[in-house]
Amino acid sequence: MAGAIEARLAALGIELPQAAAPAANYVPTTMFGGVLYVAGQIPMWNGERRFLGTLGAGVAIADGQAAARLCALNIIAQAKRALGDLDRITQILRLGGFVASTAAFGDQPQVVNGASDLMVEVFGDKGRHARAAVGVSALPFGVAVEVEATIAYA
Repeated sequence: MAGAIEARLAALGIELPQAAAPAANYVPTTMFGGVLYVAGQIPMWNGERRFLGTLGAGVAIADGQAAARLCALNIIAQAKRALGDLDRITQILRLGGFVASTAAFGDQPQVVNGASDLMVEVFGDKGRHARAAVGVSALPFGVAVEVEATIAYA
């Protein structure tokens, strides 16, 4: 039987992607002391990389937001794999957003809002979090956005 968060996802018409395997020598999640750490997730849908490029050089803010949202969906998928039940999440503590962007681009916070907004949409007040939104010159596989998470669970 689906829990409250699974029911919320269904009510919102949100489908989770498959939790991706790591692309290098790391694990997708670690758990310690009631905290789940989710490694950086890129905008990938069931093995297909999406939203390639650089903000400020051809990738629009709206596309960056969609990329960040997809990263957040992958975070939720990894949390589900690690915890088994999304209702175990007691708080999204922090998101770290990395935006491939030109030196002149300064709207990284707007881009990472795509991930932040999804967390609040899905988890309500438990989805409100601290956050960093940082511009970087390049990201793995040429993607536009990567997001990592720190999540409290019971």
